[in-house]
Amino acid sequence: MVKGYEVVIGLEVHAELNTESKIYCDCKNAFGLEVNTQVCPICMGMPGALPTLNEKVVDYAIKMGHALNCTINNVCKQDRKNYFYPDLPKAYQISQAEVPLCENGYLDILVDGEERRIGVTRIHIEEDAGKLLHSDKFDGSLVDLNRCGVPLIEIVSEPDMRSSAEAHAYLETIKSILQYLNISDCKMQEGSIRCDVNVSVHKPGEPLGTRSEMKNVNSFSAAVRGIDFEVNRQIGILEAGGEVIQETRRWDDTKGESLSMRSKEDAQDYRYFPEPDLLTIVIDKERIEKLKSEIPELPNKKLVRYVKEFGLSQKDASFISEDIEKSSLFDECVKDNPKLAKSVSNWILSDVAKYCNETGKKISETKLTSNKLLYIIKLIGDGKISNSAGKTIFEIIIDEDKDIDEIIKEKSLAQVSDASALEAIADEVIANNEKSVSDYKSGKTNALGYLVGQCMKASKGKANPGMMKEIILKKLEG
Repeated sequence: MVKGYEVVIGLEVHAELNTESKIYCDCKNAFGLEVNTQVCPICMGMPGALPTLNEKVVDYAIKMGHALNCTINNVCKQDRKNYFYPDLPKAYQISQAEVPLCENGYLDILVDGEERRIGVTRIHIEEDAGKLLHSDKFDGSLVDLNRCGVPLIEIVSEPDMRSSAEAHAYLETIKSILQYLNISDCKMQEGSIRCDVNVSVHKPGEPLGTRSEMKNVNSFSAAVRGIDFEVNRQIGILEAGGEVIQETRRWDDTKGESLSMRSKEDAQDYRYFPEPDLLTIVIDKERIEKLKSEIPELPNKKLVRYVKEFGLSQKDASFISEDIEKSSLFDECVKDNPKLAKSVSNWILSDVAKYCNETGKKISETKLTSNKLLYIIKLIGDGKISNSAGKTIFEIIIDEDKDIDEIIKEKSLAQVSDASALEAIADEVIANNEKSVSDYKSGKTNALGYLVGQCMKASKGKANPGMMKEIILKKLEG
């Protein structure tokens, strides 16, 4: 509820698929190449050029359909969506209208510790349009057709989200599933995944309000800002006695506001009709089931499992589960060591994440293995090395394939846990710090930390800090 109004949100997510070639021709499907170098008569819309469907696009869409619990239509067709725009050379887009490849699904998300089920209306395949280039170096706009024919899936949700936080969780989950399935790189800066946002507001008990659609939403954080702005804009209109009109708006993230593009009738006439140059899509049930069997445990399922089984916070569980390599490392470590889950999580969230962020490397591009990370954690837990020594070892083994025991020996990182040796250090420190001893005995408990610190310094950081503290305490209170 916002200011007494219920918010209703639906999302249309467009994800570019990472196939090697485009959806209807053999042109390379790649970002950042010289303009208009990956084009042919088919994707340029030349008269008489005939498209041929890339089967891999269908397989990828079916996988996403399974991941979102959809019904897969094993017989469907493609349609022409007719509209004119400068970056669409054919003046129509090949898409799917009445019979999408996947429909009637759902996605479970976790928001503030609670599970929410968001309906998925449909997933269909279509081709992307080109790109207009604008610059101060020339008048007007230029057209790059490299993106024409890049394969897309459009994922249309039901209007089941009730806040920008839910919309953000839904988008992040969709993105991580696409990456888990390895069907899209989801690089928002390259336009690989983008979304249109539908928003309406109404008083509880009243019919749904008139919705507006926001285009040009190029990041998930922008989607959150756009939703919040649009909700407040519509409520402001209604509170002033006005009427919200159905329209398409453009989100300007720099200005932090949406701007009207065009009014939108209830049924915009795209003059859909069956694509005459492509055959009906027919997928046998065995192929559909085979694709289903290839789907791994998905991030939204992992998120819930990490919270319930291992007691991780939703924030920590989200960070690990959204990345397939981090979650694989976590799963391998805790498989036979569930009690170490929190320690493993802490290492992944701190040292592993820091290394990956600073170097730009994936875990698979390092020398780190689950066995090595577990060994470091167990050595620290058993008091054989200190936490700082563990970090020193980590910094070596993530880049070099070296034996941990050899590193400990070479760098003298073994922790001293011999009671007699520690007692000798304690005796020396106590004898040399009479004032601190006196301060402790007079009630200044922070003097204990100073004495323990002096012991650690005397041992060059090798003393077991827990044992050292116990020995000091025993001697001070004895």
